Amino acid sequence: MKHFSLVALFCLLTAPSLGQDSEDASGGVAVQTAESFEIKTELKYLLYLPADYKAEQADKKWPLLVFLHGAGERGANLDKVKRHGPPKVVADKKDFPFVTISPQCPSGSFWNTGHLLQLIKSTIKEKNIDPDRVYLTGLSMGGFGSWALAAEAPELFAAVAPVCGGGDPRTARKLLEIPIWAFHGDADRVVPITGSQRIVDAIKDAGGEKIKFTIYEGVGHDSWTETYANEELYKWFLSHKRSAK
Repeated sequence: MKHFSLVALFCLLTAPSLGQDSEDASGGVAVQTAESFEIKTELKYLLYLPADYKAEQADKKWPLLVFLHGAGERGANLDKVKRHGPPKVVADKKDFPFVTISPQCPSGSFWNTGHLLQLIKSTIKEKNIDPDRVYLTGLSMGGFGSWALAAEAPELFAAVAPVCGGGDPRTARKLLEIPIWAFHGDADRVVPITGSQRIVDAIKDAGGEKIKFTIYEGVGHDSWTETYANEELYKWFLSHKRSAK
């Protein structure tokens, strides 16, 4: 278990106190003063290091896999994050070839792309990570988060695999150069398949050729169990490097 502290700087505009002269020379605009303050956020996350990862071997760079969980795993108990996806896979697969980070979204919140980018960049800096092999995946709420994060920083990821989520079709042109493999069940009543279909179609309509879409016939919301048990997904990740066009 790891903790990642995030400090955000904000500017607070304050009006003058009652009784003070609040008009400027032009006649009537209240003068405001700016004060800065900080809000500190702590993001908990799971960190998995391959068995033969050695911090002192700085010349050996590892691929990084980022996993975003769904709404049901939000909170302050990291054990919940281990229920699905890569955190569950690594419990039994000791030769998993990725450094893996699995942050936990606080209760009542949704994925904050700014916080996630800070965590990812910090991990790349502090661990022996190959910056050309950074991969992103997530399920349900994490699927939505994956689409949004990839659109926010398309230059960061070598490949992305959103599962039963959805993306904003208006971001399609930002995603044209990223290999994307989306997954969804056509019987999903929690997040209808249209959430994935619209963004996939928008990317294709914009000329994207690096997008593929796997539809599970008759499968409901749980399209993640089959997806993350599929060895081909991890081979597909590793077949892509950010520098390759």
